[in-house]
Amino acid sequence: MSDGSRKLLMAAVGDFESVLPFQAVGVTPFSPDNELRDLLLRLAKEQYAVVFLVDDLYRDNLELVEEVNERYSMSIIPIPGIKGSTGIGIQSIRDSVERAVGMDIFAVK
Repeated sequence: MSDGSRKLLMAAVGDFESVLPFQAVGVTPFSPDNELRDLLLRLAKEQYAVVFLVDDLYRDNLELVEEVNERYSMSIIPIPGIKGSTGIGIQSIRDSVERAVGMDIFAVK
């Protein structure tokens, strides 16, 4: 049956304990054993639409994340790891919204 829709691929990248639960909802877990750059580029070429990246990896590789987000139609989204959040996820959302609307709508006054 060809109705024009296709299944979008999603991945979760990080330490085993943080990404394994994503498998239960159809997200493919990956641990970056070697080079994170190689893994992200491979996922982009395999046309993954969304990659959930443990936030400490996201923070430590921000330049790479921005490069991949600009070059490929793949969204990289920070998620808290098993040890908890570093706050990079909410900061990323704040920055994106501020760029979109021109002000920080989350600011507490």
